[in-house]
Amino acid sequence: MDSGPCPRKVCLLLLSVLALVLSNGAPSRAQEKVYNVTSFGTVADGKTNNSKVKEPPEPRLAPCSRGEHEERMESGARAGESRRGLFAFLDAWNQACQHEGGDRRKLYIPSGTYMVWPVQFKGPCTGPIVVTVEGVVKATADKSTFSLDHWITFQYVSGMLINGDGTFDGQGPEAWPYNECGCKSLPVSVRFNFINDTSIRSISSINSKNFHFNVYACNDLEFQGVRITAPDESPNTDGIHIGNSSRIKIADSVISIGDDCISVWPGSKDIDIVGVHCGPGHGFSVGSLRKYPDEADVTGLTVRDCTMVGTQNGVRIKTWASTLKSTAHNFSFVDIKMKDVRSPIIIDQEYCPRGGCSNETGSNVQIKDVWFANIQGTSASQVAVNLICSPSLPCMSINLDNINLAYTGSKGNAKSFCAHVIGGSRGVAVNLICSPSLPCMNINLNDIDLAYTGDDGPAKSYCAHVVGDTSGVQKPPSCI
Repeated sequence: MDSGPCPRKVCLLLLSVLALVLSNGAPSRAQEKVYNVTSFGTVADGKTNNSKVKEPPEPRLAPCSRGEHEERMESGARAGESRRGLFAFLDAWNQACQHEGGDRRKLYIPSGTYMVWPVQFKGPCTGPIVVTVEGVVKATADKSTFSLDHWITFQYVSGMLINGDGTFDGQGPEAWPYNECGCKSLPVSVRFNFINDTSIRSISSINSKNFHFNVYACNDLEFQGVRITAPDESPNTDGIHIGNSSRIKIADSVISIGDDCISVWPGSKDIDIVGVHCGPGHGFSVGSLRKYPDEADVTGLTVRDCTMVGTQNGVRIKTWASTLKSTAHNFSFVDIKMKDVRSPIIIDQEYCPRGGCSNETGSNVQIKDVWFANIQGTSASQVAVNLICSPSLPCMSINLDNINLAYTGSKGNAKSFCAHVIGGSRGVAVNLICSPSLPCMNINLNDIDLAYTGDDGPAKSYCAHVVGDTSGVQKPPSCI
């Protein structure tokens, strides 16, 4: 007779029931439903227009309604194409996006090169979606598409992941000759409009006709490990352009292009840029601001632990000298290494790239609460720090902490130029040459200790038109 707490027969019965539950009755992980674009008739030869492929067998496709036909035409079809044509990429997206059931859904683009005309991938979807790109998605070079503002657009989607080490090739060299002035709008490679809770990981973008990535009205978007490339002379090929969006993070990425590596435009809030290599390119830019009415403020930008090599600018804030009012504040540029950067630190409130502007009234954008800290390296221009603020609305609380930039040219030491700036500096600083008509105010030097290694005597400091104070160690002796 069994004398333990569980009689033998009862224990064996319980174990059998438990094994049955574990093998058959326990809930399993949701399976992944994969929508492979090759199952929709795509041809990975880099030539076939995969926005439209050959017609499927008659029973598989009902005649299009007028609305369906118009939507497909918008995605890149030519007017003379059959209204029964199946748009492979768009059809695969729509089926993945609207998939019903508990399975996870994935749009899969395998290895190969796929020619795709302009297309819009629209939500909302019935649940989170993964877009895995392992091949090359190649834009058309047809001139009839150059007047569009997009090539690929993702719109009204939440909970999306784009990954897979694939590449978006914008075919920019075919279009750049039509924009030699840099003043025409060509298609943006990838647009994100009204996208939330989304990650873009390990994706490459090359040779965009215009911006590589445009982020508009998005929240909680992250770029992680992306690689963006175009020749340094390519026009308007901004890497990532952000506007009217919040909580955008760009991390551990490489951007080498012909315009701003990252541009932050009006309405941007809480933007975090970390571990990004920029160069060649025009650097990290806020603005230009206040060219147009109804522009929202820009607030909360952090650029940290980045490197910049051979860029035209380093970190820059630029505004037009217009009567339109707004605020740009709470920015920090920290722990940045620069090599042969032409203009490392810039505030330009007289921005007017093509001339003909009147700067008499000054800019009405209030720039305030800005930190430049631990920025070190070499400047390709003698003026390493160039702060030109508005005479009608001076910059407030501009702080420079441990700035160490050496001029690589033959004209002497690095210099700084300031106009209409209220702020302070500490740590290692360059020469202070401010405006004779409106001296720099409240410039503070704290614990400066620099030894000259030459044989012409001790180190010196030079200041012009500066009002401020000093404290702590001052080697060389302060000029303030």
